Amino acid sequence: MIMVHSDNQGLVLPPFVAQTQFVIIPIIAKKDNAKELTDKCHELAGQLRAADLRVAVDDTEKNPGFKFNNWELKGTPVRIELGPKDFKKESVFCAIRHSGEKFSAKWENLAQEMKELLPKIHDQMYEKAKNARSDHMKNVDNWADFMSALGDRNVCLADWCDTKDCEIKIKDQSKEESIAAMEAMNEEESALTGSAKTLCIPYTMGRQAEKGKNPFKGKKCFYCGADAKVTALWGRSY
Repeated sequence: MIMVHSDNQGLVLPPFVAQTQFVIIPIIAKKDNAKELTDKCHELAGQLRAADLRVAVDDTEKNPGFKFNNWELKGTPVRIELGPKDFKKESVFCAIRHSGEKFSAKWENLAQEMKELLPKIHDQMYEKAKNARSDHMKNVDNWADFMSALGDRNVCLADWCDTKDCEIKIKDQSKEESIAAMEAMNEEESALTGSAKTLCIPYTMGRQAEKGKNPFKGKKCFYCGADAKVTALWGRSY
């Protein structure tokens, strides 16, 4: 989950597993309105908690930029800001962690709006992860395409003979060729050098022949040319 969703700013947590789903941060512009803003933040937090939402109020003396970065690192799904201008409009300013989307929301019915937001964030994160997986999953049937796909940071689906000896040879040769390719590059280029390995045998592409079906009839192992028995998912080992 951490590897799939997180980014260069830190964790990105799905809303239903995040320990803190919302953080409310008062934006203090002047000392004379600090208590007013902070009290309102705690009041709004109480409304969200009453709706069974997990909320924190960051009313520490750190500056807003530090607080934003801190809660981004923790992967908190939604940041809610309340500044003097927002206070006058009886609204808050919201930022969604995974997408960076920002919008204003009125105090009235804020709890209900935030409650309805969580499943939307969940679905968006799921679709984003699924699309990223699909974009980086390549079907290959020969060694050259296999190595090219791995070099482009993809995982590969390939028909395979499902033997230990073949997998060991694939592991060794892929590592040797990757290191050779990296050594041939200039200093500004980079390449992955980990050896290839099987990640899994997808259920719908696995040992169906054992159930009286043989979807691999006539198909060959992408590496050794023997009769294929499964379709395996391959990737780099790190």
